[in-house]
Amino acid sequence: MHATKALNALKLFSPNSIQHAGYLAVAKTRAKALHAFAMVAPIPRPQLFIGEQSCYDLCDLMINEGATNVLIVTDAVLNQLGVPEKVTTYLEDKRVSYHLFDGITPDPTFSVVEEGLRHSVDNHCDAILAIGGGSVIDASKIIAMSQATKRKPQQLMGLLKASKCMPLYCIPTTAGTGSEATLGAVISDDKTHQKSLSIDPRMVPLASAVDPVIMKGMPPHITADTGIDVLTHALEAWMSANASSETDYYAASATRTVMQYLPQAYKDGSDLKAREEMGVAAHYGGIAFNKAGLGYVHAIAHQLGAFYGIPHGRANAIVLPHILEVNRKVSQHRLAALAKKVGILGAADTHAEDSELTDHLIAKVKALIASLNIDVTVKGINPADFKKMAKAAAKEVSDTYAVPRYLTSAQIIDILNDIKAESDALAK
Repeated sequence: MHATKALNALKLFSPNSIQHAGYLAVAKTRAKALHAFAMVAPIPRPQLFIGEQSCYDLCDLMINEGATNVLIVTDAVLNQLGVPEKVTTYLEDKRVSYHLFDGITPDPTFSVVEEGLRHSVDNHCDAILAIGGGSVIDASKIIAMSQATKRKPQQLMGLLKASKCMPLYCIPTTAGTGSEATLGAVISDDKTHQKSLSIDPRMVPLASAVDPVIMKGMPPHITADTGIDVLTHALEAWMSANASSETDYYAASATRTVMQYLPQAYKDGSDLKAREEMGVAAHYGGIAFNKAGLGYVHAIAHQLGAFYGIPHGRANAIVLPHILEVNRKVSQHRLAALAKKVGILGAADTHAEDSELTDHLIAKVKALIASLNIDVTVKGINPADFKKMAKAAAKEVSDTYAVPRYLTSAQIIDILNDIKAESDALAK
């Protein structure tokens, strides 16, 4: 299926068509169309700089590419901590003009993006540099496309809504979302807080810098939450029905790295080796799910965020063990193969049964989450919300992901009930 045919299939099987056809058939057809589109559509990859000097290398590239007046997008906390100063001082030394916008908030809304857009347009910026986590990078992507196309951010939600994008560069401050490598951005509605997704290869940044010095100030609980986000990206990409040898390479590498280096980065934030490795793992996770997609962990985690304000990485940590259990049988062979690549049982891997390897991999994930002291309770979780949450999660999956097993709304509600029971038990 060529890119045009795949795109037409995605438009034909829009979310509205679910009411006219079987849920499962529509979801699988959309997943196949997404897979075909991902395989044939050109998805660029950012040039990646790694190491303690990488942010300078990125700035040099940006300057050489013609940037003369840069909009630096970040958040207030990072700005107060002086994180952008390593870059702003360098740009000043190079006599490159810049304007700093630090108004990005967690789960940025359209009004936040519009404020950043006004800042860029009013100051006639010709390039955008995002310094921050996933929220900052996602907002920067939409600002860059909106300014280039002169379209409102709301008009860019959906698939391939932009014709061009401003030059965009990224310096992630967290090892989590991998947004610096992906073709997607999530923006929230100001009133409902429901998230809208924009997907377009044009928003993939031109270059990114994994600078462990900039990352070392990340607090332990943020390191833990974002690190589990990396692991979730890798595991969901690995279990995806749209996985390929290419995505498997990046997903396995990210999984192995998280298992080894996340505990070190959590215990000692100044461990630059661990910070650097986790930054690369986040980037690899982004590459993996760019083409393979995600699944029910993210779909349900997004609802925990929307309804109860749970930070995304922590929400993933809450949901991930439940989905691994749900997929234990259908993904057993795949999870066993991943366990071998990660080296869960060491030399005994070659002789272990798939069921044993899968059990050990799931146990390893649960033990990792526990070792990071992540709070897996959901304060105020209310069964009265579960029907809406399940419906929204099911819709997200059917619209976007190629999961190994499709769940009914009732099955998603069962998972939410399990999360509530676990949360209640821990709160006692």
